[in-house]
Amino acid sequence: MRMQQQPAFVLHARNYSETSLILEVFTRQYGRVGLIAKGARRPQSRLRAVLTPFQPLLIGWSGRGELMILTGAEPDGAEYGLQGEVLYCGFYLNELLIRLLHRHDPHENLYAAYRDTLTALAQSTGRFEVALRLFEKRLLRELGYGLMLEHDADDRAPIAADALYEYIPERGPIRVRHPELNTRAQGVRVYGDSLLALASENLAEPRALREAKVLMRTLLAPHLGDRPLHSRHLFRQLVQGRDTEQGSAA
Repeated sequence: MRMQQQPAFVLHARNYSETSLILEVFTRQYGRVGLIAKGARRPQSRLRAVLTPFQPLLIGWSGRGELMILTGAEPDGAEYGLQGEVLYCGFYLNELLIRLLHRHDPHENLYAAYRDTLTALAQSTGRFEVALRLFEKRLLRELGYGLMLEHDADDRAPIAADALYEYIPERGPIRVRHPELNTRAQGVRVYGDSLLALASENLAEPRALREAKVLMRTLLAPHLGDRPLHSRHLFRQLVQGRDTEQGSAA
């Protein structure tokens, strides 16, 4: 197999031998691919500057199996300038793709969603969480676990904006008939207007965004397993460090 000029992004790179890298890349037509970039760590290698996360690439490779050989890489547009919190959000996207996608499983719609999300993060003015929630929704749909957001899972009635629901994984939202009884929740409790906001991808209201975060985290958890997300840990450290600095300044 020999491929050329394939749109791709580097999701992760790790050292391999004294001069090379092992790459996890996300390609538009072939999904997640593992590649060996021979000599990419040499000081004179032109690959060093381009094999970075969030840089759109055109790449080539040859070989078969789980790890193939990178034969070329060049920029395919400007690098997405992610900094600060949104940089760690980008790492989160990459970690989700590495953990949840099988190699050589094409997801062209998800590739487009990834590029759109990077654009949204690069242009973010403090609303980066919306971009993350929408990407998580699209990721679950591509994996075959699309969310039921507009109808009750029990009776197929349309979601009522002012009603309270329990979203049960593998089933969907079920209306809580007597919320005043304060019975033990079987799933994630979320209001109907939050479900409809997620369905229409309009998470402008703080409560809708907050409930969408809890819902998406719950639905992703079985697929991610018990191993914590490294990017989530790094993001918490960043926020805690910033809060400590602000507290000292005050």
